[in-house]
Amino acid sequence: MRGIVKEFPGVRALDGVDLVVRAGEVHCLLGQNGAGKSTLIKVLAGAHGVDEGTILWDGQPITFAGPQAALSTGIATIYQELDLVDGLSVADNIFLGHENARGGFTRDADMNRAARELLATLGHSEIRPGREVGSLSAAGKQIVSMARALSRDARVIVMDEPSAVLDPDEVDGLFRVVEDLRSSGKAVIYISHRLEEIRRIGDRLTVLKDGATVAGDLSAKDTPTSELITLMTGRTLTSVYPRRTAPLTDGAPLLSVQGLTRAGEFADVTFDVRPGEIVGLAGLVGAGRSEIVETIYGARRASSGSVTVDGRSLRNGSVDSAVRAGLGLCPEERKSQGLILDDAVFRNVSLASISRFSRFGISRDAAEKSAASEAARSVDIRPDAPERIIRTLSGGNQQKAVLARWLLRSCTVLLLDEPTRGVDVGARAEIYALIRQLADSGVALLVVSSDIDEVLGLSDRILVIAEGSVVHDGPSEAIDAAGVLDRIIASHEHTTATSIDQKGEVA
Repeated sequence: MRGIVKEFPGVRALDGVDLVVRAGEVHCLLGQNGAGKSTLIKVLAGAHGVDEGTILWDGQPITFAGPQAALSTGIATIYQELDLVDGLSVADNIFLGHENARGGFTRDADMNRAARELLATLGHSEIRPGREVGSLSAAGKQIVSMARALSRDARVIVMDEPSAVLDPDEVDGLFRVVEDLRSSGKAVIYISHRLEEIRRIGDRLTVLKDGATVAGDLSAKDTPTSELITLMTGRTLTSVYPRRTAPLTDGAPLLSVQGLTRAGEFADVTFDVRPGEIVGLAGLVGAGRSEIVETIYGARRASSGSVTVDGRSLRNGSVDSAVRAGLGLCPEERKSQGLILDDAVFRNVSLASISRFSRFGISRDAAEKSAASEAARSVDIRPDAPERIIRTLSGGNQQKAVLARWLLRSCTVLLLDEPTRGVDVGARAEIYALIRQLADSGVALLVVSSDIDEVLGLSDRILVIAEGSVVHDGPSEAIDAAGVLDRIIASHEHTTATSIDQKGEVA
């Protein structure tokens, strides 16, 4: 791709981008949110046309009339925002658009067999081809999206944040697939904000900033991390995880969870969070972390147990009770669960406080916009344009808007589920600083993240969740990533042994 320019009304999203990808390599594409990565891969995938510049395929100029043309050429894309059809089966999604058919009828048995083989290649034979995709977890859907790309037998496969919802074992499986693709002579364009992944899997890399190429043909393994961060952000980040500036007090807990149980998901979860404390929930995908957080918030109904906020018992299964008590949630899927994407920034910020800005059922728009805009500025949402549609903001700024919502609400307890998913290294550092500022102001925070290093770096105390139970509760400085995984593995082995013993299969 040479000198690629793409303009939208009022925005020059790509300003002369160059990208060269060779067969048999993993080429990593880096850049902050808003740098132009997603727009570039949509141009490559035929979803956007080119305003200026040239795409060369095997040395020859080529244009794509649409996504199908790119697929037919040999370019398959796995988007960060998955484009699966929830109402269809796994097999139907994998072969959507190139079904195995004869005489106008699909050959379901053949597609199911091929789907099983692709899922086995990805290390997920447990996903049944006939299962409805909408019933799968976010990680399961990611695996199906990868299987779809592999089913095309493409020569170039674009992977946009493919590991964002995968646990460490699944990431290892993903990397084995990527290595197989490379060994077979295929090219992989790999986009990730996790620089440690770039080191493990990448051969070369290109860095974008403000819609332009600032560096290309760099060694993924030999280029210093500090240099990559400077290229992406234009500044040097000396410390990713901010240190506590206010002492942690021994005050009464702001959040108290006692014996919380939801049948089939988690059992007997008990812990407290004090004012100014950050407690991290560490564990693998599927361990029950998000389910615990959503049950505390009232979005799911508990089978038993209790939740107390600042001494006030919450009504089971009531979000309204939680919010009134001073509890807020930044959900795992901010776009589908936390934002009204086609509404303005200030409207999204004011959602939890709307009653403040109405009288006798009539909204006071000026007061709402003023207060929400001030909250947005306090977390440095960029650009400073309260009426801008929030869909047009980068992932980091969208996440800041959800944080600003609870600042405006003045909540005392904040639940953060995957607060930096899909967020670049610069915005990630800013969000970490905001989280620490909230803690230093006396807010109690519960943080869930699939990134174990992130949980350890942010938190004062760590709860390790395995098989729906708390298997460790202690200071963050007393455990490392290996220790977290050791406790998860030990819990799994104990559960397996107990299950076998109960079945009478061991003496």
